[in-house]
Amino acid sequence: MTPLRLTGPNLVLREVEPEDTGDLLAIYGDPEATRHLSFEPRTREQVDAITARSIDSAHATPRTEYCLAVTRRGEHPLIGYARLAAEPQQAATIGFALHPAAWGKGLGTETVHLLCALGFNVLGLHRIWAARAPLNEASARTLLRAGMTEDGRIRDHVFVHGAWRDSITYSILEHEWAPIGGLVTDGAAESDRGPSPAR
Repeated sequence: MTPLRLTGPNLVLREVEPEDTGDLLAIYGDPEATRHLSFEPRTREQVDAITARSIDSAHATPRTEYCLAVTRRGEHPLIGYARLAAEPQQAATIGFALHPAAWGKGLGTETVHLLCALGFNVLGLHRIWAARAPLNEASARTLLRAGMTEDGRIRDHVFVHGAWRDSITYSILEHEWAPIGGLVTDGAAESDRGPSPAR
Protein backbone atom coordinates (compact mmCIF):
# COMPACT_ATOMS: atom_id res chain seq x y z
CA MET A 1 0.00 0.00 0.00
CA THR A 2 1.21 3.49 -0.89
CA PRO A 3 -0.24 5.82 1.78
CA LEU A 4 -2.47 8.50 0.34
CA ARG A 5 -1.96 12.14 1.27
CA LEU A 6 -3.78 15.10 -0.28
CA THR A 7 -2.79 18.62 0.73
CA GLY A 8 -4.84 21.78 0.31
CA PRO A 9 -4.29 25.38 1.37
CA ASN A 10 -5.48 24.71 4.93
CA LEU A 11 -6.13 20.98 5.21
CA VAL A 12 -4.59 17.56 4.64
CA LEU A 13 -6.39 14.28 3.98
CA ARG A 14 -4.31 11.35 5.20
CA GLU A 15 -4.79 7.68 6.00
CA VAL A 16 -6.63 6.87 9.23
CA GLU A 17 -4.49 5.58 12.11
CA PRO A 18 -5.47 3.67 15.29
CA GLU A 19 -4.66 6.76 17.37
CA ASP A 20 -7.41 8.71 15.57
CA THR A 21 -10.22 6.89 17.37
CA GLY A 22 -10.54 9.38 20.23
CA ASP A 23 -10.71 12.39 17.91
CA LEU A 24 -13.19 10.58 15.66
CA LEU A 25 -15.36 9.76 18.68
CA ALA A 26 -15.45 13.49 19.50
CA ILE A 27 -17.24 13.93 16.16
CA TYR A 28 -19.25 10.74 15.69
CA GLY A 29 -20.26 10.58 19.36
CA ASP A 30 -21.46 14.21 19.43
CA PRO A 31 -25.22 14.75 18.94
CA GLU A 32 -24.64 18.18 17.38
CA ALA A 33 -21.98 16.95 14.95
CA THR A 34 -24.17 14.05 13.83
CA ARG A 35 -27.50 15.93 13.81
CA HIS A 36 -27.79 15.87 10.01
CA LEU A 37 -25.88 12.65 9.34
CA SER A 38 -27.43 9.34 8.34
CA PHE A 39 -26.87 7.77 11.76
CA GLU A 40 -27.27 8.55 15.44
CA PRO A 41 -24.27 9.25 17.72
CA ARG A 42 -21.84 6.33 17.81
CA THR A 43 -20.42 4.58 20.85
CA ARG A 44 -16.72 4.08 21.51
CA GLU A 45 -17.00 0.48 20.34
CA GLN A 46 -18.69 1.54 17.11
CA VAL A 47 -16.02 4.15 16.43
CA ASP A 48 -13.32 1.55 17.13
CA ALA A 49 -14.91 -0.57 14.40
CA ILE A 50 -15.02 2.39 11.98
CA THR A 51 -11.33 3.06 12.58
CA ALA A 52 -10.44 -0.60 12.02
CA ARG A 53 -12.54 -0.79 8.83
CA SER A 54 -10.96 2.41 7.52
CA ILE A 55 -7.47 1.00 8.02
CA ASP A 56 -8.43 -2.34 6.46
CA SER A 57 -9.97 -0.64 3.40
CA ALA A 58 -6.63 1.04 2.65
CA HIS A 59 -5.05 -2.40 2.12
CA ALA A 60 -7.74 -3.80 -0.17
CA THR A 61 -6.83 -4.70 -3.74
CA PRO A 62 -8.33 -3.14 -5.72
CA ARG A 63 -9.06 -0.32 -3.34
CA THR A 64 -12.66 0.83 -3.69
CA GLU A 65 -13.09 2.83 -0.48
CA TYR A 66 -11.00 5.76 0.75
CA CYS A 67 -11.72 6.60 4.40
CA LEU A 68 -9.43 9.46 5.35
CA ALA A 69 -8.61 11.66 8.31
CA VAL A 70 -9.06 15.39 7.82
CA THR A 71 -6.35 17.39 9.60
CA ARG A 72 -5.21 21.01 9.62
CA ARG A 73 -2.14 21.57 7.47
CA GLY A 74 0.99 21.27 9.59
CA GLU A 75 -0.89 19.45 12.38
CA HIS A 76 -1.62 15.76 12.90
CA PRO A 77 -4.81 15.48 15.04
CA LEU A 78 -7.99 14.48 13.22
CA ILE A 79 -10.60 17.24 12.95
CA GLY A 80 -12.82 15.45 10.44
CA TYR A 81 -13.47 12.25 8.55
CA ALA A 82 -13.88 12.04 4.77
CA ARG A 83 -14.91 9.13 2.58
CA LEU A 84 -14.96 8.35 -1.14
CA ALA A 85 -16.55 5.07 -2.25
CA ALA A 86 -16.08 3.97 -5.85
CA GLU A 87 -19.07 2.86 -7.92
CA PRO A 88 -19.45 1.41 -11.44
CA GLN A 89 -19.28 3.65 -14.51
CA GLN A 90 -16.29 5.74 -13.31
CA ALA A 91 -18.31 7.25 -10.45
CA ALA A 92 -18.06 7.61 -6.69
CA THR A 93 -20.01 8.94 -3.75
CA ILE A 94 -18.39 11.20 -1.17
CA GLY A 95 -19.22 12.27 2.36
CA PHE A 96 -17.53 13.98 5.27
CA ALA A 97 -18.02 15.22 8.82
CA LEU A 98 -16.05 17.90 10.65
CA HIS A 99 -15.81 18.65 14.36
CA PRO A 100 -18.19 21.53 15.23
CA ALA A 101 -15.19 23.67 16.23
CA ALA A 102 -14.13 23.60 12.56
CA TRP A 103 -17.52 24.67 11.17
CA GLY A 104 -18.08 27.99 9.42
CA LYS A 105 -14.48 28.43 8.23
CA GLY A 106 -14.67 27.11 4.67
CA LEU A 107 -13.01 23.84 5.62
CA GLY A 108 -15.95 21.77 4.38
CA THR A 109 -15.59 23.26 0.90
CA GLU A 110 -11.87 22.52 0.91
CA THR A 111 -12.58 18.95 2.05
CA VAL A 112 -14.90 18.47 -0.94
CA HIS A 113 -12.21 19.86 -3.26
CA LEU A 114 -9.68 17.41 -1.84
CA LEU A 115 -12.09 14.51 -2.35
CA CYS A 116 -12.65 15.70 -5.93
CA ALA A 117 -8.88 15.83 -6.45
CA LEU A 118 -8.72 12.21 -5.31
CA GLY A 119 -11.57 11.17 -7.57
CA PHE A 120 -10.69 13.09 -10.71
CA ASN A 121 -6.90 13.49 -10.56
CA VAL A 122 -5.92 10.19 -8.91
CA LEU A 123 -8.67 7.72 -9.79
CA GLY A 124 -9.69 9.10 -13.17
CA LEU A 125 -13.39 9.27 -12.36
CA HIS A 126 -16.04 10.93 -14.51
CA ARG A 127 -18.70 11.73 -11.89
CA ILE A 128 -18.74 12.33 -8.13
CA TRP A 129 -21.91 12.74 -6.13
CA ALA A 130 -22.98 13.50 -2.56
CA ALA A 131 -26.17 13.62 -0.51
CA ARG A 132 -27.31 15.82 2.38
CA ALA A 133 -30.19 16.00 4.83
CA PRO A 134 -32.92 18.42 3.64
CA LEU A 135 -32.48 20.59 6.75
CA ASN A 136 -28.70 20.82 6.42
CA GLU A 137 -28.47 24.16 4.64
CA ALA A 138 -24.81 24.58 5.59
CA SER A 139 -24.02 21.42 3.63
CA ALA A 140 -25.97 22.76 0.66
CA ARG A 141 -23.83 25.92 0.63
CA THR A 142 -20.65 23.86 0.98
CA LEU A 143 -21.43 21.56 -1.94
CA LEU A 144 -22.50 24.41 -4.20
CA ARG A 145 -19.38 26.45 -3.37
CA ALA A 146 -17.28 23.41 -4.33
CA GLY A 147 -18.88 23.47 -7.78
CA MET A 148 -21.45 20.72 -7.41
CA THR A 149 -24.94 20.90 -8.93
CA GLU A 150 -28.14 19.95 -7.12
CA ASP A 151 -29.66 16.94 -8.88
CA GLY A 152 -32.81 16.11 -6.93
CA ARG A 153 -34.31 14.30 -3.98
CA ILE A 154 -34.24 10.66 -2.93
CA ARG A 155 -37.43 10.05 -0.95
CA ASP A 156 -37.22 8.07 2.30
CA HIS A 157 -33.54 7.47 1.69
CA VAL A 158 -32.35 7.10 5.28
CA PHE A 159 -33.97 5.68 8.44
CA VAL A 160 -32.57 7.69 11.36
CA HIS A 161 -33.89 8.94 14.72
CA GLY A 162 -36.84 6.58 14.34
CA ALA A 163 -38.13 7.96 11.04
CA TRP A 164 -37.47 7.92 7.32
CA ARG A 165 -35.67 10.94 5.92
CA ASP A 166 -35.20 12.20 2.37
CA SER A 167 -31.81 13.13 0.92
CA ILE A 168 -30.95 15.95 -1.48
CA THR A 169 -28.32 14.87 -4.02
CA TYR A 170 -25.56 16.81 -5.76
CA SER A 171 -23.01 15.86 -8.40
CA ILE A 172 -20.05 17.19 -10.34
CA LEU A 173 -18.47 15.95 -13.58
CA GLU A 174 -14.76 15.86 -14.29
CA HIS A 175 -14.89 18.74 -16.80
CA GLU A 176 -16.91 20.90 -14.38
CA TRP A 177 -14.47 20.77 -11.49
CA ALA A 178 -12.00 23.65 -11.11
CA PRO A 179 -9.43 22.79 -8.43
CA ILE A 180 -8.47 25.41 -5.89
CA GLY A 181 -4.85 26.54 -5.72
CA GLY A 182 -2.40 24.69 -3.53
CA LEU A 183 -3.76 21.16 -4.02
CA VAL A 184 -1.06 18.48 -3.85
CA THR A 185 -1.51 14.71 -4.12
CA ASP A 186 1.05 12.29 -2.69
CA GLY A 187 0.87 8.51 -2.82
CA ALA A 188 -1.92 6.60 -4.56
CA ALA A 189 0.41 5.70 -7.41
CA GLU A 190 -0.80 3.53 -10.28
CA SER A 191 0.71 0.50 -8.59
CA ASP A 192 -1.41 1.21 -5.50
CA ARG A 193 -4.76 1.19 -7.17
CA GLY A 194 -4.14 -1.09 -10.15
CA PRO A 195 -7.01 -0.88 -12.62
CA SER A 196 -9.33 1.89 -11.47
CA PRO A 197 -11.99 0.33 -9.21
CA ALA A 198 -14.56 2.68 -10.70
CA ARG A 199 -14.07 1.60 -14.30
